[in-house]
Amino acid sequence: MKLLFLGDVFGKPGRQAVQRLVPRLISRHGLDLVVANAENAASGAGVTPELADELLAAEVDLLTSGNHIWSKREIVPYLDKPGCRLLRPANYPPGAPGRGRGIAVTPDGRKLGVINIEGRVFMKTLDDPFRVVLDELAALRKEGCTCILVDMHCEATSEKNAMGWFLDGKVSAVLGTHTHVQTADERVLPGGTAFITDVGMCGPWDSIIGVRKELVLERFTTQRPMAFEPARREVHLQGAIVEIDDATGKARSIVRVQERLEEG
Repeated sequence: MKLLFLGDVFGKPGRQAVQRLVPRLISRHGLDLVVANAENAASGAGVTPELADELLAAEVDLLTSGNHIWSKREIVPYLDKPGCRLLRPANYPPGAPGRGRGIAVTPDGRKLGVINIEGRVFMKTLDDPFRVVLDELAALRKEGCTCILVDMHCEATSEKNAMGWFLDGKVSAVLGTHTHVQTADERVLPGGTAFITDVGMCGPWDSIIGVRKELVLERFTTQRPMAFEPARREVHLQGAIVEIDDATGKARSIVRVQERLEEG
């Protein structure tokens, strides 16, 4: 199985990059499945039902999210719809809308289990991600999943690294999101788990992690609250391609992806 995992899709520029570049990448690399983090799809914070459907219509098979999942109220009933293909982090307290695991299926019937988990360092005090991820992993095993991807959405590189080593040999890949900056540490760990601290962002590079530079600089230099807006120029798609042995669920390789969306 060969899958593409895309970093945080940021606003309209990120959505356009997915729509225009994902079909090319599927054809070029012979991809079986595409998973994308959509938590910044709506103007940089949150996702609406319409935008989730827009991404799923762009040959994305399943969506993950993170700490901005609750930013748009209208997403709450969407998360509980039967067959919803948008996940929220699994370690929100019991009773939270939606679910933290899902299954994407290739055209020939092979399953990819996906777990969405959120870290706690410099973020919300959620349930223990290390305990919860094992519960979600066990549930996916019962559903017949050998190949399993974990989206580790968190701030601290140490926490992402810890989850990679914690799950080495237990899942096919642990891929980091949230910081919007692609790291250069992709590798297959000794137990057969593909890992990268952060896959990056699908969005504008002429920015500060997707936001118009002048707004972020004003906030840093004056300490005044500023309404953030997505930047528009130099749009890139970033992520990682992971090839997995279907029989064992172990990763064979991981390769960083970075594609620029040509303007106009």
